[in-house]
Amino acid sequence: MEKLDACIRNHDREIEKMCNFHHQGFVDAITELLKVRADAEKLKVQVTDTNRRLQDAGKEVIAQTEEIIRCRVQQRNITTVVEKLQLCLPVLEMYSKLKEQMNVKRYYSALKTMEQLENLYLPRVSQYRFCQIMIENLPKLREEIKEISMSDLKDFLESIRKHSDKIGETAMKQAQQQKTFSTALQKQNNVNYGRNMHLGKSRIWESKNEITLKRTFEEEDEHEEEVLTAQDLVDFSPVYRCLHIYSVLGDGEIFENYYRKQRRKQARLVLQPQSSMHETVEGYRRYFSQIVGFFVVEDHILHVTQGLVTRTYTDELWNMALSKIIAVLRTHSSYCSDPDLVLELKNLIVVFADTLQGYGFPVNRLFDLLFEIRDQYNETLLKKWSGLFRDIFEADNYSPIPVANEEEYKIVISKFPFQDPELDKQCFPKKLPMSQSVPQIYIQVKEFIYASLKFSESLHRSSTEIDDMLRKSTNLLLTRTLSSCLQNLIKKPHIGLTELVQIIINTTHLEQACKYLEDFITNITSISQVTVHTARLYGLSTFKDARHGAEGEIYTKLNQKIDEFIQIADYDWTMSESDGRASGYLMDLINFLRSTFQVFTHLPNNNNDHAAMSGKVAQTACMSACQHLSTSLMQMLLDSELKQISMGAIQQFNLDVIQCELFASSEPVPGFQGDTLQLAFIDLRQLLDLFMVWDWSTYLADYGQSTSKYLRVNPSTALTLLEK
Repeated sequence: MEKLDACIRNHDREIEKMCNFHHQGFVDAITELLKVRADAEKLKVQVTDTNRRLQDAGKEVIAQTEEIIRCRVQQRNITTVVEKLQLCLPVLEMYSKLKEQMNVKRYYSALKTMEQLENLYLPRVSQYRFCQIMIENLPKLREEIKEISMSDLKDFLESIRKHSDKIGETAMKQAQQQKTFSTALQKQNNVNYGRNMHLGKSRIWESKNEITLKRTFEEEDEHEEEVLTAQDLVDFSPVYRCLHIYSVLGDGEIFENYYRKQRRKQARLVLQPQSSMHETVEGYRRYFSQIVGFFVVEDHILHVTQGLVTRTYTDELWNMALSKIIAVLRTHSSYCSDPDLVLELKNLIVVFADTLQGYGFPVNRLFDLLFEIRDQYNETLLKKWSGLFRDIFEADNYSPIPVANEEEYKIVISKFPFQDPELDKQCFPKKLPMSQSVPQIYIQVKEFIYASLKFSESLHRSSTEIDDMLRKSTNLLLTRTLSSCLQNLIKKPHIGLTELVQIIINTTHLEQACKYLEDFITNITSISQVTVHTARLYGLSTFKDARHGAEGEIYTKLNQKIDEFIQIADYDWTMSESDGRASGYLMDLINFLRSTFQVFTHLPNNNNDHAAMSGKVAQTACMSACQHLSTSLMQMLLDSELKQISMGAIQQFNLDVIQCELFASSEPVPGFQGDTLQLAFIDLRQLLDLFMVWDWSTYLADYGQSTSKYLRVNPSTALTLLEK
């Protein structure tokens, strides 16, 4: 502490020395400051006055400066706003464009705009609230676009479902016109090819043909321009839009599956026929038009879109449809009984097949179906012609055709190929051997061939195949339909012996006309009859069978007539002596047989000579009648109900048998050798002789020997009659 106090004291002395040293200066300074005070006050006043005056003068400058500062701030803000607006304007413009595209239903473009907004424009201004609103609205707009496009697609599908028939009708009409034009062009080319190309005039003709052909092309082109195509009838833009929209949205597969599913459903509806479709051709036409319209649309979609439908898909759909179509046509065509309707159906199927074939769909199964329908068509033709044949046979008078002059004769032979040199030598008036039904039947057979040929047209078959089909169908007409009509005609009760004779004559001439029918078919098809595998007409066997049936019916009717006469026989089996003359019923029977065999003079023999008496049929009929008469008389004697016979009755019966023998010996039908016809009564004659002469000893002595006088007398028969 002492040292500290000593140190302090030293410092104090130093301070005191310092102050003493500077004191005078301090005093001088104070004095100087006192002198300066007055000047400082003056200066302060001057500075204050100057500041006042400066402040007053700077107020306007300050105001202008503040205005400048404010303007600069505004200018900076405006610049900032312009910069931000320039950044936002493209977004707003794109959004406005999006709204406009939505309003005008340009949905695919709207999706492209959305994509640009999301990827390019909105990220630049994502900090603004309106951008957030836009970002939130874009998914909603996408869903709205999907819903709208799907609604448009549904409207489109409904529209084409309703208008498929119109589309198909147009496509079928175009295909038919194209086919007609191609056929005409082919014919024109064939004519030009076959024409000899000489110099001079021939070249001029060739040039004229080229000009004509060119005009034909131009006219066809103009006509085709007038015909609406499927693209003209249908607005496919909803499909394109929907496809593009779903593709952009990444849902292309969903759209493809939906489209194919809906079209499959529509295909099933289109393939479902109306219950009464088979009643009118319009029903079939509408059915085919709808199917063609459906596949024309699918073909168009296949070629203008990528992947919406594929060839595999369309082929699968077509195969399914083809199976259904064939099943429907088989079912409904089976109900068609009108050949004209079946023919129109065939024409529709051909146009239908040609149309779809033009679009690349295989149609071979349809043409195979046409061969099935052809058989049905032939069946309907056969039924129709069966009625025509029946009407012709009903209206026929079964008398030879009278011709009064050359004109009438030419009219008949123009309808039927009749040739007879002997008849040509005769003078008018004269009669043709056949009845009126023969030329009518011949004409109807030709009409049948024409009708059958109509179905064979446009089937893409060779002339040989068509010729074969015509011959087979004609054979069916002859061997089944006409043969059946003839057999039924022969069996009818009102057909008498005269009519049967005329039927035999008619069938002979129809048989001879078969070769002319073969020539007729050859001329139509241009296929020579010498061609290998060419079918022949079976008219020979058909008309032979008809003749055999008529001949058998002649024998039957003759025997029935004989039975009718026998039934009216009224013998007095107990008479004491005979009347001395033959019974009346037997004389009537013999007269009937004579007149009947006179009718056979019109019947041709095996050499087609119209002389019935030399014919095998006439001989057979006469022999059959005599044998049946002999048998009937024998049965009359041996009838179990007849218990007793007098010798007078035997004598009367003998007179009747003598008349029968006289009839047989009178050669009612020429051509019998010796006493062949009399042998029909030999059994009856020997039996009666045995009783008339009562030569029992001879009978018993010679019995069993080949030289026996009563060789044909059966012991049981003789014993039965002896008992009576």
